[in-house]
Amino acid sequence: MSPQPHIIIVGGGFAGLYAAQNLAELPAIVTLIDRRNFHLFQPLLYQVATGGLSPANIAAPLRAILKQQKNTSVVLGEVNNIDARSQSLFLADGSCYSYDYLVLATGASHNYFGNDSWERYAPGLKTIEDATEIRRRLLSAFEAAELEPDPIKQRDLIRFVIVGGGATGVELSGAIGEIAHQTLKDNFRNFDPAEAEIILLEGGTRILESFAPQLSEKAKLALERLGVTVLESSFVTDIQSDYVSFRRADKTERIITSCVLWAAGVQASPLGRILARETGVSLDRAGRVMVASDLSIPGHDNIFVLGDLACVVQAGKQVPGVAPAAMQAGAYIAKVLKHRIGNSRPPPSTFYYRDRGSMATIGRSLAVAQIGRLSLSGFIAWIAWLFIHIMFLVEFSNRILVVVQWGWNYLTRNRTARLITGENTTEKR
Repeated sequence: MSPQPHIIIVGGGFAGLYAAQNLAELPAIVTLIDRRNFHLFQPLLYQVATGGLSPANIAAPLRAILKQQKNTSVVLGEVNNIDARSQSLFLADGSCYSYDYLVLATGASHNYFGNDSWERYAPGLKTIEDATEIRRRLLSAFEAAELEPDPIKQRDLIRFVIVGGGATGVELSGAIGEIAHQTLKDNFRNFDPAEAEIILLEGGTRILESFAPQLSEKAKLALERLGVTVLESSFVTDIQSDYVSFRRADKTERIITSCVLWAAGVQASPLGRILARETGVSLDRAGRVMVASDLSIPGHDNIFVLGDLACVVQAGKQVPGVAPAAMQAGAYIAKVLKHRIGNSRPPPSTFYYRDRGSMATIGRSLAVAQIGRLSLSGFIAWIAWLFIHIMFLVEFSNRILVVVQWGWNYLTRNRTARLITGENTTEKR
């Protein structure tokens, strides 16, 4: 009897996890490798960053999720090299794993477009550590303002700048607006938190460019009602510890601020460059791997790349790096492997992403949703956003915790996870 084939999946995000879960009954050895021991629900990271949820509410241990899958094991480690010829994978701790099929789904990190020095002053939002660091900076700014006797310096301390008007930037801006005008009301004695300035900088002509224009306009008006100033066609030129410079209408302006948050771009994980070096596969400008129609790489039909690490072009457009696309890719690759290994029904030769819509929440009872040609806004879109995000949480316990926390926050207008933790990393970097 021949040994069972070995499938290695690198990355426990949406794509990797969904691939692993759909291989539960396959006669193969499945190994999931991730440098973290948990699956993170990234769409709700901004709620951790703004004190609405705790990290444990949106994360679940990979071993707990996959404990019933007897053919699957989890390895805590970081891949730092691939040898496609010998079909071997090397981890940072020196260990080596051989594979018959390799699925890479290591996601993406922040992209500062060649200005990596900005990261120390403007953290992005991709990990739990990012979220708790943003939370620390936000809340510390209000605490510093309480102790500042100079009114001008006090206003500078509570001036927040968010760079990037996509879903993350819009959701962060709206949440900070709610914190300033609702959550922190009557919490301080020496200043009014509602005097905080929140400025959203977007390089394009409108925020939420992937949405219909009317939804972008509704989102902008909703943000303005929360005290957010939206500056479109504004390109950041410099970020330092106490200011942001940007160009708008051929004029360079400067904003004095103590807190800048980055939501303007992503860069594929370094594993893409390693794969390109070993196999010659092409990368796009963001470091994403140019995959074939079945998500494999040319010349290596046993290596697949999914999620934010893959550049998938469909009908002339790139498939967006969103959770539903990653989930669908994971499920598709599982079908491909089931056909090759288990002789099941062959899947389509081309991966096709079914766009079921986009959503962004702005604040309490406020959201926008684009579902095909249907455009929703306001309370109905907010309810839809709540329901879908709750259902996408992997563990049932997480769903219960989030529902309870959201319900309490809605009734009390409070954010109970407003904890200042960690140290001032800006000074240490």
